[in-house]
This record gives sequence, structure tokens and C-alpha cells, in this order.
Amino acid sequence: MSSVGLVLGGGGITGASYHLGVLLAVELATGWHPSQADVIVGTSCGAAVAALVRGGALSIDALMSDAPEPGEWTDHLRKHMYPRARPRGLARWARHGLVPGLRRPGFSLVLGSPAPYHTGGIGDWVEELIGDDALGWPALPTVIVGYDLEAHHRVAFGTEASPDVALRTAVSASCAVPLVYEPMFIDGRPYIDGGVASGTSADLLLASPEPLDLVLVVAPMASDRPRRRAPFYERMLDSAGSTALAAELEHIRSEWPDTDILVLRPDDAVLSILRPNLLSVEASMPSFLRTLRSMRTELARAEVWQVLERHLVGAAQPRG
Repeated sequence: MSSVGLVLGGGGITGASYHLGVLLAVELATGWHPSQADVIVGTSCGAAVAALVRGGALSIDALMSDAPEPGEWTDHLRKHMYPRARPRGLARWARHGLVPGLRRPGFSLVLGSPAPYHTGGIGDWVEELIGDDALGWPALPTVIVGYDLEAHHRVAFGTEASPDVALRTAVSASCAVPLVYEPMFIDGRPYIDGGVASGTSADLLLASPEPLDLVLVVAPMASDRPRRRAPFYERMLDSAGSTALAAELEHIRSEWPDTDILVLRPDDAVLSILRPNLLSVEASMPSFLRTLRSMRTELARAEVWQVLERHLVGAAQPRG
């Protein structure tokens, strides 16, 4: 049986819908359950989906949840995605974002800034879906990527070098998008969205003691095809995501030359729903449905299906 590393990149609420659509489509096409992945690396929205996968909650219920009526699911999801925070931390922002950002203008200017929401509701959502599994850590290797705001470096929760935290706490930290969510404090230290360092962090798979047979990357924010009439910042984000991912995959190829790598990215039809508002609750279900439709074509492409067939078809195991 092939060993598989699954990388779930950042991409906001609609990115999470893309992940769910892609993973369910792969499962339907091959019979392989993503929970069987030997290693999972999740960043930002990919961290939340990684938790659902490991917790056995990969289903459309992740979007619909327990909303009493079909029309109420957006309100139910919004309650978890956008609990109000009491904006604070001006001194923190000045120390870790504003002053460094003025010295070297760039994205770091917004790091640690006060924000209107907190990510505790996202942790609640994960716990609602996977129960007590959210209070511990998965038995199989699972890495949730955050960013230490004080040390200014990537943190791989779930590894020996990171703080020992519950899965829901790590997910909450990884999802703390600057300007939107307040930093998540762990042992008195502020952590924010792991996507600040990289939208995918696929290179973390190299910590595996043995080379993996397949690296499967789902990358909502690394589109390699510019969307027509897209605003300039969208192209900048995709370019940054694609550049980082390309460097990470080159590193993997140099270390594991025999490993197959498959990257799944949104096509134009999907991008038209995912973008430009990555944080739209209302777009979550349309994004999921459009992704499912697009995967019928994407997974049937010869170069994609050959890889899936080689490593995943016939690998299904009974769910525990």
C-alpha cells in the first residue's frame, strides 16, 4: 500500500469548502479515505479540514452542521466563524507589526493588529463536529501550522518542537487571519495564521522518517492561472502562494526523487465562486458544489488519474 502525505493549504471559508469538495471527490473516485493519509499538514482553513479528516467528520455535514432548517445553515456557520472580539493589543501591534513594517514595508505591517473577531468559534465548530477528538491530538501524524508572532517564525503544532496543545487550540491559532481575527494566545504567546509563513508548508512532510510514495497537495490559494478581471491583490496572493509551493515541492523532489507529487488547484469556474471574498459564509455551499462539479473533469485527466490509480485505488480500509 502506498504511503501518502496530504497537504491542505490555506484559503479562507471558501477554501475550506474547496478542500471538502476535493477530498470527497477523491474518496468517491478511488475509494481511498483521506483519514488514511500517513501524514497530514494543514494550514489555516486547511488546519480545520485536517482536524475534520482525522476526526472522521469529512462530510457535507461540516457545512450544514446541525442547522434546524436548510435555510439557516449560513447563520449557524456565521456564528462559529465570526464571534465578536473586544479589539485590543495596540502595543502588541506596534511592537510586532507596525514598527517592523515601517522599517521594511510589506505584509508584516498588519501582523498582530487589533481585529473585530476571535477564532474561538472555529475551535467550537471543530469540537462540535469531531467531539472529544478535538481535545486531544490524532494518533496518526498530523501537523497544524501556525505562526509565532513574537519569534516571527512558523510553528508546526503536533511536533516535538511545538507547544503541547489540544487540536482545537492549534486550529484556532492557525486560522487567526491578520486584520480579521485576534491572535490566539498559548502559554502567554500570540499565534496567528500559519499562512503568514506559507500557504501550504508542504516541506514539513520531509520530517517523515521514510520517503512517502505520494504527496497530494490541495492548494486553494496557489492558482497558476490568472482569473479574468481579478483584482490585483488576488493575483499577488496567488503568485506568492504558487512561488512558495513551487519551492517546497522542489525541496521534496530533491530529497525524495521517487515520490509522486500531485497538486490540485481551483480552475476558472471554481475561482469565480471562491473569489474575491474568501471569507464569505454565503459562498461556502456554492463553492463546495462547484468544486464537486469541477472534480469530475479534473480527476479524469490522464495525468491526474494515473497517479491516483497507482497509489489510491484499491487502498481503502474499513473506517474505524
